[in-house]
Amino acid sequence: MPSKTENADLSDAEFINTRLSSANFHDVNLSAARFVDVNLSSAHLEDVNLTGTVITNANCSHMSIDNACYEGMRIEGILVTDLLQAYRSQS
Repeated sequence: MPSKTENADLSDAEFINTRLSSANFHDVNLSAARFVDVNLSSAHLEDVNLTGTVITNANCSHMSIDNACYEGMRIEGILVTDLLQAYRSQS
């Protein structure tokens, strides 16, 4: 059932067992949102602010990140900028 919500304040809303596949989000504020047991496979994120985001227990297989700022980003405690520098120095 296609539905459109526009210029709404849904702060503190809860979506439980809700299908949002193929949904589109434009100019949406999800800061401090919590996602638990969520399927984002094949999702496309563009022009997003992930500052301070924490991802745990995630399946990142076949995930791609391009044209991004990696300042302070860590994977298993290792700075991504250090990983990229080490990788590039071996090439």
